[in-house]
Amino acid sequence: MATVVRETERKYEPARGGTAALDAVKTMTGTAGVAAVSELPEQLLDAIYYDTADLRLIRAGITLRRRTGGEDAGWHLKLPAGADTRDEIRLPLTGADGPVPEELTALVRANTRGAALAPVVRIQTRRHVLRLLDGAGRALAEIAADHVSAEPADGSTATAWDEIEAELVTGGPALLTAIDQQLRRAGARTAATKTKLQRALAGRLPAAEPTPEPQLTRHSPAGGVVLAYLRDQVAAISYHDPLVRRDEPDAVHQMRVAARRARSALQAFGTIIDRETTRPLCAELKWLAAALGQARDTEVLQARLTADLAAVPPALVVGPAQARITAHFTAQLTQARQTALDTLDGQRYLRLLDNLDALLADPPLTPLAARQAGKALAKPVRRAARRLQRALDAVPGAQDRDTAIHEARKATKRARYAAEAAVPALGRTASRQAAQAKELQQLLGDHHDSVVARAVLLDLAGEARAAGEDTFTYGLMYQRQACQAAEIEQALPHFTAARQARQA
Repeated sequence: MATVVRETERKYEPARGGTAALDAVKTMTGTAGVAAVSELPEQLLDAIYYDTADLRLIRAGITLRRRTGGEDAGWHLKLPAGADTRDEIRLPLTGADGPVPEELTALVRANTRGAALAPVVRIQTRRHVLRLLDGAGRALAEIAADHVSAEPADGSTATAWDEIEAELVTGGPALLTAIDQQLRRAGARTAATKTKLQRALAGRLPAAEPTPEPQLTRHSPAGGVVLAYLRDQVAAISYHDPLVRRDEPDAVHQMRVAARRARSALQAFGTIIDRETTRPLCAELKWLAAALGQARDTEVLQARLTADLAAVPPALVVGPAQARITAHFTAQLTQARQTALDTLDGQRYLRLLDNLDALLADPPLTPLAARQAGKALAKPVRRAARRLQRALDAVPGAQDRDTAIHEARKATKRARYAAEAAVPALGRTASRQAAQAKELQQLLGDHHDSVVARAVLLDLAGEARAAGEDTFTYGLMYQRQACQAAEIEQALPHFTAARQARQA
């Protein structure tokens, strides 16, 4: 079974041998909570790193290795998790050799797209470690002086170098800053690469960091602003893919929102990125969001009904209502999660990722894309706002108000995401529309959840009745949900009027 360790570390190049820098660290007792410094026995580490033939993992900041030696021998997959931070997923060794475990292969499928993983380099490390301890003897941080030897699998020239790693264990950012200052005083400097693998494969990777994109403004090309927003959403889909597979909290929701944002941007700015060309891609993004939505919607409904039942006075809870709710959603969540995983493992999803990459690499821009964003994006954003207003205006006279409110909710999302994308160009105007739409989306979302919750409660009541149980509590919860929906419907005209006043 895999274990996950969050790793926050910095790498340095020592001015002299790495052990000389360790001597400076030994004097840190009394600094940033360090009560003692202990020295560990020398470690010999031997790691085989795996990647695709075109190095898709390391280009995405991901490393995958099989390592022997040290205290954590095994398979290690490191995924980016922020500045200086990565999540390391560890699996134990299962033999002398063998293919990459499927559990880890699945976590990088969004990057490999099914391409084979094979050894790309062997890295051997002779390591000297200092452990910084607090007053209770707990490890705060480890500083390792490494002598590294790397042998690429393609037979190219082997390399060797010295480096220092400073890694937090239980210590905080202040300790990492103190270590950084101490190492720099000893002549160390920030390493040119963030990982050993990057340095070992330097000849096959870009020599320098990519040039930062210029800051987007109202004077930027409209196509550049829209593409930057799309690029962020595509990156978010790939980033959350392994988190969904690991069943991390909120991962399904965030991945689903990224798909919806990308689709909304393509729809709203079809005069900037040719709408007809991207129509099939919009359909696939809708499919992905729907496939992920089963798990997310089930989670939301379970939380809603559990909270609602908890608010019912105990004297009015008749029968095993909580047990029935839990059983109902446990089965649904298991099925919905499997649907999400099957989706991420399918060829249709991988083709969608390929098509998104192709769109960003060679976007079907229209002549309008070259215009200044401040002018070209204002009209699509206003159009989305007008469509939202029409959807809201249709609610009072609708025969099916639940459906009308749901349609208004979808229009609200489109208006919000269009405004979000245009913020670099339209500034405060777009930010205000996005914030107002977000507030309205929450209100309409609560209404939609109450509609779905009532349908589920009817089903639960039917199951309870068939089992000979009292259904009073389900009826009470149904009425509570209906009252909440009615309150939202009553508040909606006032919310709309206030929104119009703010826009005036």
